[in-house]
Amino acid sequence: MSGREKGHVSIIGLGPGAEGAVTPDAQAALSAAQDIIGYGPYVARVPLRPDQERHASDNRVEIERARHALDLAAAGRRVAVVSSGDPGVFAMAAAIFEALEADPARWEGVAITVIPGITAMLAAAARLGAPLGHDFCAINLSDNLKPWELVEKRLRHAARGDFAMAFYNPSSRSRPWQFARTLEILREECGPDTIIVFARNVTRDDERFAITTLGQARPEQADMRSVVIVGSSLTRLIERGADRPIVYTPRWAGMPPEGAA
Repeated sequence: MSGREKGHVSIIGLGPGAEGAVTPDAQAALSAAQDIIGYGPYVARVPLRPDQERHASDNRVEIERARHALDLAAAGRRVAVVSSGDPGVFAMAAAIFEALEADPARWEGVAITVIPGITAMLAAAARLGAPLGHDFCAINLSDNLKPWELVEKRLRHAARGDFAMAFYNPSSRSRPWQFARTLEILREECGPDTIIVFARNVTRDDERFAITTLGQARPEQADMRSVVIVGSSLTRLIERGADRPIVYTPRWAGMPPEGAA
C-alpha cells in the first residue's frame, strides 16, 4: 500500500428507524461511500447504488467489522460503518476506536469521522414529552461485554441517585431472566409507583408505547426492539383525554421555581 492514498471511514448513525430521522450529514456520508458496512438489518436500511457494495455481518462481530472497515479505508476506499440510532451510544464508534488503539500503525493516516444520529432513548423521549428533562443516565442491560454483577451495581446506584434511566437491550431470548431481575431491583430501590415506559420500534409504522408503574410492569413487556425509560421520583404524567399522556421530568430538583406546578 506504499504511496497509495488512504481512504476514509465515516461512522454513521441511522437514527431509530424512520427515514426522516436520518440526518442530512448522515445521508451525505452514505452517498459519498463506496462500501457500506454493518450489522445485517442496519445495512439493509441503506438504499444501494450500483457503484456501492454492502458488507453485512452478525451482531456480535463488532471488532472484526471494525478491522474490515479500517482495512478497506487503508486501501483507499470510502467506507461507511452504520449503526442504528447514534454510533457513539452502545454502537460501532467505540468498536472502531478499540480496533484502532490495538494496532494504530496498521491504519495510520486513515481519516475517521463520527456522524451522530438520533438515538432510541431520545426519539422515545420526544414521543412521550420530556421524561429525560432533568438528570438521567443510560444503561445497556446486556451482559455480553460486562458481568451481570456490574449491571446490578450500576442499576442500584442510578436508582439511589434518583436519576431517570433509559435502558437499552433490556431482554432477549438468550437472557429472559435479566429484565425480571432489573424490575425487582428497581422496585426495591425506587418503589412501586415510579413511572416506567416501554417504547418499541420508535418512529416506525408499528411503534408502540406502554406507560405504567414499576409495580404493574411485567418482564415480557420488553424485548430487543424496546427501549425502556424509568422516571425519577419527580417524573410526572399529564393526562390528555383521548391522547397519549405526556410523561415529563421537571427541570428542577428540591424547591420548584416560582410558577412551577
